[in-house]
Amino acid sequence: MIRKLSFALIGALLVAALALGLVFWKLHTALGQPLRLNAAQTLEVQPGDTPSGLFQRLERDGVLDDSFWLRLHWRLKLSGHTLHSGEYQLRPEMTARDMIGLWQRGEVVQHTLTIVEGWNFRQVRAALAALPTAQQTIGGQSDDEVMQRLGQAGLHPEGRFFPDTYSFTRGVTDLELLQRAYSRLETVLAEEWQQRSEGLPYQDPYEALIMASIIEKETGVPSERGEIAGVFVRRLEQGMLLQTDPTVIYGMGEQYRGRITRSDLRRPTPYNTYTNSGLPPTPIAMVGREAIHAALHPVEGKSLYFVARGDGSHVFSNSLSEHNRAVREYQLKRRADYRSSPPPRQAPAPIENAQ
Repeated sequence: MIRKLSFALIGALLVAALALGLVFWKLHTALGQPLRLNAAQTLEVQPGDTPSGLFQRLERDGVLDDSFWLRLHWRLKLSGHTLHSGEYQLRPEMTARDMIGLWQRGEVVQHTLTIVEGWNFRQVRAALAALPTAQQTIGGQSDDEVMQRLGQAGLHPEGRFFPDTYSFTRGVTDLELLQRAYSRLETVLAEEWQQRSEGLPYQDPYEALIMASIIEKETGVPSERGEIAGVFVRRLEQGMLLQTDPTVIYGMGEQYRGRITRSDLRRPTPYNTYTNSGLPPTPIAMVGREAIHAALHPVEGKSLYFVARGDGSHVFSNSLSEHNRAVREYQLKRRADYRSSPPPRQAPAPIENAQ
């Protein structure tokens, strides 16, 4: 009797061992199977999607087999892991195990928005509207309404968003991206303001931001920013008009067609620094850290004028007579490829300076 029980127990154990081995083999085979893809494709995981549902969807789509065993693997080994929503990049060389690893690590596809130094708010909004992977929530709303939704009612949007490349996952809203860029500008401006030079003619950080936006539009040559800042600061201190073309162009708005005339320089707008003393009422562009730093650390000197050479750099002059000679040399005898500053990335062609 005892011998019969022993044989039965051994038989049961063998059967159990074989069954367990079969389970492990099926799990190993299912996890090691290559994804049936001819090219990379994106798997979009929505909030509320489950691993089980995704495995079944992929099996229906013919991407993999044995979804039952993959669901079992997740339940046994990964039940405590959160499946992050977003997009996952699936490639032909991947196995089911590789794909599950992406889910475990939450390696969702990152998209980017680049805000370029020198852009205006209209261009920023156009870049946001062109993002197919972001939720569009501000289309049709005025700039004032957008600022109100950001919690900044009454603030002018120009210059308030920091130029940078922002990474995001599918489904982020355009307003969330704007909030990130706004907060980043606030942080950078505060950091630079704390380290500013003494004796500057700015009442607050916002005036420094306005100056920085003018510097941003005047030159793309990093080594010149501090010197251009010095010219404008000395002009403010001496009660001279700034007489900077980018402010005139900004005030012209959509009427600007690539050139400004003498009549444009005389036409009154709140931004025309040929007719209005001091700084314009708001920034005229989005501003990088380098331009902010230059506005707060102007280079000392005596120059009060500058004119573009035509290769992106400028000639600085201490007196009007020196400046007029430079104008005759560099602006009245222009080459066909003349330009006042290097062409900005993804931005309109540079403008002509005429101090």
